[in-house]
Amino acid sequence: MNAHALVVAAGAGVRAGGGLPKQYRAIAGVSLLRRAIERLQAHGGFAGITIVINPVDRALYDAAVAGLALPEPVAGGSTRQQSVRNGLEALAGVDLVFVHDAARALVPDTVLDGLFAALSDPANDGAVPGIAVNDSLRRGAAHYQGSVDRDGLFRVQTPQAFRFAPLLAAHRAAAAGATDELAIAMAAGLKVAVTSGDERAFKVTEPEDFAKAAAMVTPALTSRAASGFDVHRFGAGDHVWLCGIAIPHDHGLIGHSDADVGLHALTDALLGTIAAGDIGDHFPPSDVRWKGASSDIFLAHAATLVRGRGGIIDHVDVTLICERPKIGPHRTAMRERIAAILSIATNRVSVKATTTELLGFTGRSEGLAAQAIASVRLPAQAGDDCQLPEQD
Repeated sequence: MNAHALVVAAGAGVRAGGGLPKQYRAIAGVSLLRRAIERLQAHGGFAGITIVINPVDRALYDAAVAGLALPEPVAGGSTRQQSVRNGLEALAGVDLVFVHDAARALVPDTVLDGLFAALSDPANDGAVPGIAVNDSLRRGAAHYQGSVDRDGLFRVQTPQAFRFAPLLAAHRAAAAGATDELAIAMAAGLKVAVTSGDERAFKVTEPEDFAKAAAMVTPALTSRAASGFDVHRFGAGDHVWLCGIAIPHDHGLIGHSDADVGLHALTDALLGTIAAGDIGDHFPPSDVRWKGASSDIFLAHAATLVRGRGGIIDHVDVTLICERPKIGPHRTAMRERIAAILSIATNRVSVKATTTELLGFTGRSEGLAAQAIASVRLPAQAGDDCQLPEQD
């Protein structure tokens, strides 16, 4: 049968704070309203989705649903009951209607599947998801005064799904003051089945609910760290590139690119966090395109690959190993340059320097070396928590 979703998004949502109606506030960068719509679209069971809005919020609505294939929104009323009625009156050719609150943006497919299954039974005029009350219930004001039997009590959620014609008739006949479609349907004598609700379909109401919802949509992250190392020898020149900064010196560094050992080591460290090989795999020295290239290209590429995997760069640390030039006067500029390339805060970047006490090739001022460590967080994948096989 032709099923249509009616999403109610006309309220002010003032309890949630934030300076604008809660349905237009973002959870992890996406508004509640858009998340609610995309959840319904992803299910695939709806021939159409219509949104009921407050006309004064039209600009917010247009921004929230940009790119989604939706019909013209319906103007809501002063109450939820009137808003739903307006939405129902605007529909035509509909067999089933699922009335949903934009504030319940994370409803899972299992809840929707249960509603469709209940409406496949011709004995049911509607179906509403509920979660059985498990906590003890008491009456009271300043002091507890008595118990409430919780047997058969449910916390009711949305979507509330009905055969369209009976629900529209019930709305037309309903007295003012109904809080939801279930109340209107019961007053009209409709038979409404109880289906399984889900805690993920909770209603975002208070300011702290946004953090709860964000935690539910943000993938679990696992920490990874990797190291990088690079060496370049001195040659003719009057400056060296280190961590993206040109430093005057009586020698240059020899390399296919600009020979920036700091950025090269850090590039390899970032590539290591996602097991993406090393800098030579992505920018082979045999390729003339990278002759004399600025190494910030390499580091920015590695950062893009990390973010493409859903990664967050937490911290990077570079140690430059040389007798000279002196690094201290340039450390702040180096940190700021690396932070700019990676688009992270400067306090997430560390640059240090050490000598080898005149030992080895760096001690003899034959070249420079650098080592780097990067730590990132990546979405957890299957096998991340695997254990070593038991030993005999």
